[in-house]
Amino acid sequence: MGTVGRTYREVIALTGPLLPVVSFLGRLPTATVQFGSVLLVARTSGSLTAAGLTGGALALGQVVCGPLVGRLADRHGQRTVVLAFSLANALAVTALVAGALARLPTPLLALLGTAAGATVPLIGPLGRARLIALARRANAPEATVSTALSFESTLDEISFVLGPALVGLAAVLAHPAYALGAAALLVAVCGSGFALHPTATVRAGHVGTGTSRRAGPVETPTVRRNGPVPTPAVRRHGPVPTSPAGDTESRRPPMPRSVHALRAALALQGAMFGACQAGITALTERLGQGDQAGLVYAAMGVMSAVAGLSMAAVPARIGLRTRWRAATAAAFALSLPLLWAEGLGALYAVVTVLGVAYAPHLVTVFGLTERAVPPARLAEAMAFATSALVGGQALAVAGTGRLAESYGPAAAFGAASLAAALACAIALTARPTSYAREGRGAPHARVPTGRP
Repeated sequence: MGTVGRTYREVIALTGPLLPVVSFLGRLPTATVQFGSVLLVARTSGSLTAAGLTGGALALGQVVCGPLVGRLADRHGQRTVVLAFSLANALAVTALVAGALARLPTPLLALLGTAAGATVPLIGPLGRARLIALARRANAPEATVSTALSFESTLDEISFVLGPALVGLAAVLAHPAYALGAAALLVAVCGSGFALHPTATVRAGHVGTGTSRRAGPVETPTVRRNGPVPTPAVRRHGPVPTSPAGDTESRRPPMPRSVHALRAALALQGAMFGACQAGITALTERLGQGDQAGLVYAAMGVMSAVAGLSMAAVPARIGLRTRWRAATAAAFALSLPLLWAEGLGALYAVVTVLGVAYAPHLVTVFGLTERAVPPARLAEAMAFATSALVGGQALAVAGTGRLAESYGPAAAFGAASLAAALACAIALTARPTSYAREGRGAPHARVPTGRP
Protein backbone atom coordinates (compact mmCIF):
# COMPACT_ATOMS: atom_id res chain seq x y z
CA MET A 1 0.00 0.00 0.00
CA GLY A 2 3.04 2.25 0.24
CA THR A 3 3.16 2.67 -3.52
CA VAL A 4 -0.59 3.31 -3.67
CA GLY A 5 -0.36 5.93 -0.92
CA ARG A 6 2.50 7.66 -2.71
CA THR A 7 0.50 7.72 -5.94
CA TYR A 8 -2.47 9.30 -4.20
CA ARG A 9 -0.16 11.92 -2.69
CA GLU A 10 1.03 12.69 -6.22
CA VAL A 11 -2.59 13.19 -7.30
CA ILE A 12 -3.28 15.59 -4.44
CA ALA A 13 -0.04 17.43 -5.23
CA LEU A 14 -1.36 18.21 -8.70
CA THR A 15 -4.14 20.39 -7.29
CA GLY A 16 -3.26 21.13 -3.69
CA PRO A 17 -5.45 19.97 -0.79
CA LEU A 18 -8.13 22.66 -1.15
CA LEU A 19 -9.52 21.69 -4.56
CA PRO A 20 -10.59 18.12 -3.65
CA VAL A 21 -12.50 19.48 -0.64
CA VAL A 22 -14.24 22.20 -2.66
CA SER A 23 -14.87 19.76 -5.50
CA PHE A 24 -16.49 17.21 -3.18
CA LEU A 25 -18.70 19.75 -1.42
CA GLY A 26 -19.62 21.31 -4.76
CA ARG A 27 -20.84 18.03 -6.25
CA LEU A 28 -22.74 16.97 -3.11
CA PRO A 29 -25.82 19.12 -3.99
CA THR A 30 -26.32 17.16 -7.23
CA ALA A 31 -27.00 13.97 -5.28
CA THR A 32 -28.97 15.86 -2.65
CA VAL A 33 -31.32 17.64 -5.04
CA GLN A 34 -32.21 14.55 -7.09
CA PHE A 35 -33.54 12.60 -4.11
CA GLY A 36 -34.59 15.67 -2.14
CA SER A 37 -36.89 17.00 -4.85
CA VAL A 38 -38.93 13.80 -4.73
CA LEU A 39 -39.22 13.86 -0.94
CA LEU A 40 -40.04 17.58 -0.89
CA VAL A 41 -42.83 17.44 -3.47
CA ALA A 42 -44.23 14.27 -1.93
CA ARG A 43 -44.33 15.99 1.47
CA THR A 44 -45.88 19.26 0.28
CA SER A 45 -48.31 17.91 -2.33
CA GLY A 46 -49.12 14.52 -0.87
CA SER A 47 -48.83 13.06 -4.37
CA LEU A 48 -46.22 10.48 -5.34
CA THR A 49 -47.11 11.08 -8.99
CA ALA A 50 -46.25 14.78 -8.73
CA ALA A 51 -43.06 13.90 -6.86
CA GLY A 52 -42.04 11.38 -9.51
CA LEU A 53 -42.75 13.79 -12.35
CA THR A 54 -40.69 16.52 -10.68
CA GLY A 55 -37.77 14.21 -9.98
CA GLY A 56 -37.94 12.80 -13.50
CA ALA A 57 -38.00 16.29 -15.02
CA LEU A 58 -34.93 17.21 -12.96
CA ALA A 59 -33.05 14.14 -14.21
CA LEU A 60 -34.15 14.85 -17.79
CA GLY A 61 -32.86 18.42 -17.58
CA GLN A 62 -29.46 17.21 -16.42
CA VAL A 63 -29.24 14.49 -19.06
CA VAL A 64 -30.14 16.82 -21.93
CA CYS A 65 -28.08 19.84 -20.87
CA GLY A 66 -25.09 18.04 -19.34
CA PRO A 67 -23.18 17.62 -22.62
CA LEU A 68 -23.84 21.30 -23.41
CA VAL A 69 -22.21 22.33 -20.13
CA GLY A 70 -19.17 20.21 -20.99
CA ARG A 71 -18.97 21.67 -24.51
CA LEU A 72 -19.14 25.21 -23.16
CA ALA A 73 -16.39 24.40 -20.66
CA ASP A 74 -14.17 23.04 -23.44
CA ARG A 75 -14.76 26.13 -25.56
CA HIS A 76 -14.75 28.93 -22.99
CA GLY A 77 -12.91 27.40 -20.05
CA GLN A 78 -14.29 26.03 -16.79
CA ARG A 79 -14.09 29.24 -14.77
CA THR A 80 -16.82 31.22 -16.52
CA VAL A 81 -19.07 28.25 -17.21
CA VAL A 82 -18.98 26.69 -13.74
CA LEU A 83 -19.42 30.06 -12.03
CA ALA A 84 -22.47 30.92 -14.14
CA PHE A 85 -24.09 27.51 -13.78
CA SER A 86 -23.39 27.28 -10.04
CA LEU A 87 -25.18 30.55 -9.37
CA ALA A 88 -27.99 29.68 -11.78
CA ASN A 89 -28.42 26.27 -10.14
CA ALA A 90 -28.60 27.82 -6.68
CA LEU A 91 -31.38 30.12 -7.89
CA ALA A 92 -33.21 27.27 -9.65
CA VAL A 93 -33.10 25.00 -6.58
CA THR A 94 -34.30 27.87 -4.39
CA ALA A 95 -37.18 28.47 -6.82
CA LEU A 96 -38.08 24.78 -6.72
CA VAL A 97 -38.20 24.83 -2.91
CA ALA A 98 -40.35 27.98 -2.92
CA GLY A 99 -42.66 26.51 -5.55
CA ALA A 100 -43.11 23.26 -3.61
CA LEU A 101 -43.81 25.10 -0.36
CA ALA A 102 -46.32 27.29 -2.21
CA ARG A 103 -47.96 24.10 -3.56
CA LEU A 104 -47.77 25.14 -7.20
CA PRO A 105 -49.46 22.90 -9.78
CA THR A 106 -47.55 19.82 -10.90
CA PRO A 107 -46.69 21.17 -14.40
CA LEU A 108 -45.02 24.23 -12.86
CA LEU A 109 -43.13 22.07 -10.37
CA ALA A 110 -41.94 19.87 -13.24
CA LEU A 111 -40.79 23.00 -15.09
CA LEU A 112 -38.86 24.17 -12.03
CA GLY A 113 -37.39 20.69 -11.68
CA THR A 114 -36.24 20.80 -15.29
CA ALA A 115 -34.52 24.15 -14.65
CA ALA A 116 -32.81 22.76 -11.55
CA GLY A 117 -31.51 19.79 -13.56
CA ALA A 118 -30.51 21.81 -16.63
CA THR A 119 -28.36 24.20 -14.58
CA VAL A 120 -26.36 21.57 -12.67
CA PRO A 121 -22.73 22.76 -12.96
CA LEU A 122 -21.42 19.19 -13.38
CA ILE A 123 -18.54 19.65 -10.99
CA GLY A 124 -17.94 15.90 -10.92
CA PRO A 125 -17.26 15.44 -14.67
CA LEU A 126 -15.46 18.78 -14.97
CA GLY A 127 -13.36 18.02 -11.89
CA ARG A 128 -12.37 14.73 -13.49
CA ALA A 129 -11.47 16.48 -16.75
CA ARG A 130 -9.50 19.15 -14.88
CA LEU A 131 -7.50 16.64 -12.85
CA ILE A 132 -6.64 14.59 -15.92
CA ALA A 133 -5.58 17.76 -17.77
CA LEU A 134 -3.35 18.72 -14.83
CA ALA A 135 -1.79 15.26 -14.81
CA ARG A 136 -1.12 15.40 -18.55
CA ARG A 137 0.26 18.92 -18.25
CA ALA A 138 2.73 17.70 -15.61
CA ASN A 139 3.68 14.67 -17.74
CA ALA A 140 2.59 12.48 -14.84
CA PRO A 141 3.07 8.71 -15.17
CA GLU A 142 0.10 6.64 -16.23
CA ALA A 143 -0.23 5.19 -12.73
CA THR A 144 -0.97 8.71 -11.48
CA VAL A 145 -3.52 9.31 -14.25
CA SER A 146 -5.33 6.06 -13.39
CA THR A 147 -5.25 6.93 -9.71
CA ALA A 148 -6.70 10.36 -10.49
CA LEU A 149 -9.66 8.67 -12.19
CA SER A 150 -10.07 6.34 -9.19
CA PHE A 151 -9.96 9.30 -6.81
CA GLU A 152 -12.58 11.26 -8.75
CA SER A 153 -14.89 8.26 -9.06
CA THR A 154 -14.60 7.66 -5.32
CA LEU A 155 -15.60 11.26 -4.61
CA ASP A 156 -18.66 10.71 -6.80
CA GLU A 157 -19.53 7.50 -4.99
CA ILE A 158 -19.24 9.09 -1.55
CA SER A 159 -21.32 12.09 -2.60
CA PHE A 160 -24.10 9.89 -3.97
CA VAL A 161 -24.14 7.88 -0.75
CA LEU A 162 -23.94 10.84 1.61
CA GLY A 163 -26.34 13.13 -0.29
CA PRO A 164 -29.49 10.98 -0.03
CA ALA A 165 -28.58 10.06 3.55
CA LEU A 166 -28.48 13.74 4.54
CA VAL A 167 -31.79 14.39 2.80
CA GLY A 168 -33.38 11.46 4.58
CA LEU A 169 -32.05 12.69 7.90
CA ALA A 170 -33.42 16.19 7.28
CA ALA A 171 -36.80 14.74 6.28
CA VAL A 172 -37.01 12.73 9.51
CA LEU A 173 -35.80 15.50 11.84
CA ALA A 174 -37.43 18.51 10.19
CA HIS A 175 -38.37 19.00 6.53
CA PRO A 176 -36.77 18.16 3.13
CA ALA A 177 -36.83 21.89 2.30
CA TYR A 178 -33.95 22.44 4.72
CA ALA A 179 -31.77 19.95 2.87
CA LEU A 180 -32.53 21.53 -0.50
CA GLY A 181 -31.95 25.02 0.89
CA ALA A 182 -28.56 23.88 2.19
CA ALA A 183 -27.82 22.35 -1.22
CA ALA A 184 -28.56 25.67 -2.94
CA LEU A 185 -26.19 27.47 -0.58
CA LEU A 186 -23.52 24.83 -0.98
CA VAL A 187 -23.55 24.88 -4.77
CA ALA A 188 -23.39 28.68 -4.78
CA VAL A 189 -20.42 28.81 -2.39
CA CYS A 190 -18.43 25.69 -3.27
CA GLY A 191 -19.34 25.76 -6.95
CA SER A 192 -17.99 29.30 -7.11
CA GLY A 193 -14.92 28.18 -5.17
CA PHE A 194 -14.33 25.38 -7.70
CA ALA A 195 -14.73 27.87 -10.55
CA LEU A 196 -12.37 30.45 -9.05
CA HIS A 197 -9.64 28.00 -8.02
CA PRO A 198 -6.34 28.76 -9.82
CA THR A 199 -6.45 25.42 -11.66
CA ALA A 200 -9.68 26.39 -13.44
CA THR A 201 -7.76 27.83 -16.39
CA VAL A 202 -6.03 24.58 -17.30
CA ARG A 203 -6.87 23.35 -20.79
CA ALA A 204 -7.15 19.65 -21.56
CA GLY A 205 -5.22 19.97 -24.80
CA HIS A 206 -2.23 21.79 -23.29
CA VAL A 207 1.03 19.91 -23.18
CA GLY A 208 3.05 21.38 -20.36
CA THR A 209 6.71 21.42 -19.62
CA GLY A 210 6.42 18.52 -17.21
CA THR A 211 8.72 20.20 -14.73
CA SER A 212 6.19 21.00 -12.06
CA ARG A 213 3.44 19.09 -10.28
CA ARG A 214 2.48 21.85 -7.93
CA ALA A 215 -0.91 23.43 -8.21
CA GLY A 216 -1.07 27.08 -9.04
CA PRO A 217 -2.27 29.50 -11.63
CA VAL A 218 -2.38 27.67 -14.93
CA GLU A 219 -2.49 29.98 -17.87
CA THR A 220 -4.41 29.22 -21.00
CA PRO A 221 -1.60 28.53 -23.41
CA THR A 222 -0.67 30.80 -26.27
CA VAL A 223 1.39 29.38 -29.06
CA ARG A 224 4.38 31.66 -28.43
CA ARG A 225 4.42 31.90 -24.65
CA ASN A 226 7.02 29.40 -23.51
CA GLY A 227 9.30 28.80 -26.42
CA PRO A 228 9.08 27.88 -30.08
CA VAL A 229 5.76 27.48 -31.76
CA PRO A 230 4.81 23.77 -31.48
CA THR A 231 4.12 22.01 -34.72
CA PRO A 232 0.82 20.20 -35.19
CA ALA A 233 2.62 16.86 -34.81
CA VAL A 234 3.46 17.71 -31.22
CA ARG A 235 -0.18 17.84 -30.22
CA ARG A 236 -2.42 14.92 -30.92
CA HIS A 237 -5.45 17.14 -31.46
CA GLY A 238 -3.99 19.91 -33.57
CA PRO A 239 -3.31 23.54 -32.70
CA VAL A 240 -4.94 24.94 -29.58
CA PRO A 241 -7.07 28.02 -30.33
CA THR A 242 -6.02 31.07 -28.36
CA SER A 243 -9.42 32.70 -28.35
CA PRO A 244 -12.80 31.16 -27.65
CA ALA A 245 -14.38 33.84 -29.79
CA GLY A 246 -12.77 32.51 -32.93
CA ASP A 247 -13.80 29.67 -35.17
CA THR A 248 -13.18 26.95 -32.59
CA GLU A 249 -16.58 25.38 -33.18
CA SER A 250 -15.87 24.80 -36.86
CA ARG A 251 -12.42 23.36 -36.08
CA ARG A 252 -13.45 21.07 -33.25
CA PRO A 253 -12.01 17.59 -33.83
CA PRO A 254 -14.68 14.94 -34.44
CA MET A 255 -15.69 12.53 -31.68
CA PRO A 256 -14.61 8.97 -32.56
CA ARG A 257 -17.30 6.36 -33.05
CA SER A 258 -15.79 4.06 -30.44
CA VAL A 259 -16.95 6.41 -27.68
CA HIS A 260 -20.60 5.42 -28.27
CA ALA A 261 -19.98 1.92 -26.93
CA LEU A 262 -18.49 3.41 -23.78
CA ARG A 263 -21.51 5.66 -23.30
CA ALA A 264 -23.83 2.71 -23.82
CA ALA A 265 -21.93 0.77 -21.16
CA LEU A 266 -22.34 3.62 -18.70
CA ALA A 267 -26.05 3.92 -19.50
CA LEU A 268 -26.43 0.21 -18.79
CA GLN A 269 -24.55 0.56 -15.52
CA GLY A 270 -26.91 3.37 -14.58
CA ALA A 271 -29.83 1.13 -15.55
CA MET A 272 -28.44 -1.65 -13.39
CA PHE A 273 -28.12 0.67 -10.43
CA GLY A 274 -31.62 2.10 -10.97
CA ALA A 275 -33.14 -1.38 -11.22
CA CYS A 276 -31.33 -2.40 -8.05
CA GLN A 277 -32.75 0.69 -6.33
CA ALA A 278 -36.28 -0.27 -7.35
CA GLY A 279 -35.78 -3.87 -6.25
CA ILE A 280 -34.24 -2.90 -2.92
CA THR A 281 -37.07 -0.46 -2.20
CA ALA A 282 -39.71 -3.05 -3.10
CA LEU A 283 -38.10 -5.82 -1.03
CA THR A 284 -37.57 -3.69 2.08
CA GLU A 285 -41.17 -2.49 1.83
CA ARG A 286 -42.39 -6.08 1.53
CA LEU A 287 -40.41 -6.98 4.65
CA GLY A 288 -41.89 -4.04 6.52
CA GLN A 289 -38.44 -2.43 6.75
CA GLY A 290 -38.79 0.39 4.23
CA ASP A 291 -36.57 2.68 6.27
CA GLN A 292 -33.69 0.26 5.67
CA ALA A 293 -33.56 0.95 1.93
CA GLY A 294 -31.28 3.99 2.35
CA LEU A 295 -28.88 2.01 4.53
CA VAL A 296 -28.72 -0.78 1.95
CA TYR A 297 -27.82 1.80 -0.72
CA ALA A 298 -25.18 3.20 1.61
CA ALA A 299 -23.63 -0.24 2.18
CA MET A 300 -23.32 -0.75 -1.56
CA GLY A 301 -21.90 2.75 -2.05
CA VAL A 302 -19.31 2.39 0.69
CA MET A 303 -18.06 -0.91 -0.73
CA SER A 304 -17.97 0.65 -4.20
CA ALA A 305 -15.91 3.57 -2.90
CA VAL A 306 -13.42 1.20 -1.24
CA ALA A 307 -13.11 -0.78 -4.48
CA GLY A 308 -12.58 2.45 -6.42
CA LEU A 309 -9.74 3.56 -4.17
CA SER A 310 -8.17 0.11 -4.49
CA MET A 311 -8.00 0.41 -8.28
CA ALA A 312 -4.69 2.26 -7.88
CA ALA A 313 -3.14 -1.05 -6.84
CA VAL A 314 -4.03 -2.80 -10.12
CA PRO A 315 -0.79 -3.34 -12.10
CA ALA A 316 -0.44 -1.19 -15.21
CA ARG A 317 0.30 -4.29 -17.29
CA ILE A 318 -3.36 -5.26 -16.99
CA GLY A 319 -4.88 -3.35 -19.90
CA LEU A 320 -8.03 -1.28 -19.68
CA ARG A 321 -9.98 -3.60 -21.95
CA THR A 322 -9.16 -6.51 -19.67
CA ARG A 323 -10.25 -4.51 -16.63
CA TRP A 324 -13.45 -3.48 -18.41
CA ARG A 325 -14.37 -7.06 -19.25
CA ALA A 326 -13.54 -8.27 -15.74
CA ALA A 327 -15.63 -5.53 -14.12
CA THR A 328 -18.71 -6.17 -16.27
CA ALA A 329 -18.43 -9.93 -15.85
CA ALA A 330 -18.18 -9.48 -12.08
CA ALA A 331 -21.20 -7.17 -12.06
CA PHE A 332 -23.27 -9.74 -13.93
CA ALA A 333 -22.16 -12.69 -11.79
CA LEU A 334 -22.57 -10.83 -8.50
CA SER A 335 -26.02 -9.54 -9.45
CA LEU A 336 -27.52 -13.01 -9.93
CA PRO A 337 -27.84 -13.83 -6.19
CA LEU A 338 -30.24 -10.87 -5.89
CA LEU A 339 -32.87 -13.00 -7.63
CA TRP A 340 -32.99 -15.29 -4.59
CA ALA A 341 -32.52 -12.71 -1.82
CA GLU A 342 -35.60 -12.83 0.40
CA GLY A 343 -34.48 -11.62 3.82
CA LEU A 344 -32.94 -8.37 4.95
CA GLY A 345 -29.66 -10.00 5.99
CA ALA A 346 -29.27 -11.72 2.63
CA LEU A 347 -30.06 -8.47 0.85
CA TYR A 348 -27.39 -6.59 2.77
CA ALA A 349 -24.81 -9.28 2.06
CA VAL A 350 -25.50 -9.57 -1.67
CA VAL A 351 -25.78 -5.84 -2.32
CA THR A 352 -22.62 -5.05 -0.37
CA VAL A 353 -20.62 -7.59 -2.37
CA LEU A 354 -22.16 -6.29 -5.61
CA GLY A 355 -20.77 -2.84 -4.79
CA VAL A 356 -17.29 -4.21 -5.51
CA ALA A 357 -18.02 -4.11 -9.25
CA TYR A 358 -19.48 -0.61 -9.57
CA ALA A 359 -16.57 1.79 -9.09
CA PRO A 360 -14.02 -0.36 -10.99
CA HIS A 361 -16.33 -0.28 -13.99
CA LEU A 362 -16.78 3.49 -13.72
CA VAL A 363 -13.05 4.11 -13.31
CA THR A 364 -12.20 1.89 -16.28
CA VAL A 365 -14.80 3.29 -18.66
CA PHE A 366 -13.87 6.87 -17.79
CA GLY A 367 -10.24 5.91 -18.40
CA LEU A 368 -11.10 4.46 -21.80
CA THR A 369 -13.13 7.58 -22.58
CA GLU A 370 -10.23 9.87 -21.69
CA ARG A 371 -8.02 7.95 -24.09
CA ALA A 372 -10.59 7.68 -26.88
CA VAL A 373 -11.64 11.32 -27.26
CA PRO A 374 -9.80 14.42 -28.50
CA PRO A 375 -8.31 16.31 -25.52
CA ALA A 376 -9.97 19.49 -26.74
CA ARG A 377 -13.35 17.82 -26.10
CA LEU A 378 -12.51 16.07 -22.84
CA ALA A 379 -14.93 18.00 -20.62
CA GLU A 380 -17.77 17.45 -23.09
CA ALA A 381 -16.99 13.73 -23.23
CA MET A 382 -16.94 13.41 -19.43
CA ALA A 383 -20.21 15.35 -19.16
CA PHE A 384 -21.84 13.18 -21.83
CA ALA A 385 -20.64 10.03 -20.03
CA THR A 386 -22.17 11.24 -16.78
CA SER A 387 -25.42 12.11 -18.55
CA ALA A 388 -25.56 8.59 -19.96
CA LEU A 389 -25.13 7.17 -16.46
CA VAL A 390 -27.80 9.45 -14.95
CA GLY A 391 -30.19 8.87 -17.85
CA GLY A 392 -29.90 5.10 -17.64
CA GLN A 393 -30.54 5.20 -13.91
CA ALA A 394 -33.56 7.51 -14.18
CA LEU A 395 -35.21 5.44 -16.91
CA ALA A 396 -34.58 2.20 -15.03
CA VAL A 397 -36.00 3.54 -11.76
CA ALA A 398 -39.18 4.63 -13.55
CA GLY A 399 -39.60 1.40 -15.53
CA THR A 400 -38.54 -1.20 -12.98
CA GLY A 401 -40.47 0.49 -10.18
CA ARG A 402 -43.71 -0.47 -11.88
CA LEU A 403 -42.24 -3.87 -12.70
CA ALA A 404 -41.50 -4.50 -9.03
CA GLU A 405 -45.00 -3.40 -8.01
CA SER A 406 -46.60 -5.84 -10.47
CA TYR A 407 -44.29 -8.85 -10.27
CA GLY A 408 -42.24 -8.39 -7.11
CA PRO A 409 -38.64 -7.39 -6.32
CA ALA A 410 -37.16 -10.30 -8.27
CA ALA A 411 -38.45 -8.76 -11.51
CA ALA A 412 -36.50 -5.55 -10.87
CA PHE A 413 -33.42 -7.53 -9.88
CA GLY A 414 -33.78 -9.56 -13.07
CA ALA A 415 -33.76 -6.33 -15.08
CA ALA A 416 -30.56 -5.33 -13.24
CA SER A 417 -28.90 -8.62 -14.20
CA LEU A 418 -30.03 -8.18 -17.80
CA ALA A 419 -28.48 -4.70 -17.93
CA ALA A 420 -25.25 -6.14 -16.50
CA ALA A 421 -25.25 -8.91 -19.10
CA LEU A 422 -25.67 -6.39 -21.93
CA ALA A 423 -22.86 -4.24 -20.52
CA CYS A 424 -20.65 -7.33 -20.41
CA ALA A 425 -21.52 -8.12 -24.04
CA ILE A 426 -20.49 -4.61 -25.05
CA ALA A 427 -17.21 -4.94 -23.16
CA LEU A 428 -16.46 -8.23 -24.91
CA THR A 429 -17.19 -6.95 -28.41
CA ALA A 430 -16.25 -3.23 -28.41
CA ARG A 431 -12.79 -2.15 -29.54
CA PRO A 432 -12.15 1.35 -28.13
CA THR A 433 -8.79 2.74 -29.20
CA SER A 434 -6.64 5.66 -28.14
CA TYR A 435 -7.35 8.88 -29.99
CA ALA A 436 -5.06 9.69 -32.91
CA ARG A 437 -5.83 12.15 -35.64
CA GLU A 438 -4.53 11.26 -39.04
CA GLY A 439 -1.71 9.22 -37.56
CA ARG A 440 -0.29 11.96 -35.41
CA GLY A 441 1.53 10.70 -32.36
CA ALA A 442 0.53 11.38 -28.80
CA PRO A 443 2.81 13.63 -26.75
CA HIS A 444 2.68 11.29 -23.77
CA ALA A 445 2.53 7.59 -23.08
CA ARG A 446 -0.80 5.97 -22.35
CA VAL A 447 -1.90 2.87 -20.51
CA PRO A 448 -2.30 0.10 -23.07
CA THR A 449 -5.96 -0.63 -23.70
CA GLY A 450 -5.11 -4.30 -24.20
CA ARG A 451 -5.44 -6.63 -27.11
CA PRO A 452 -8.81 -7.91 -28.28
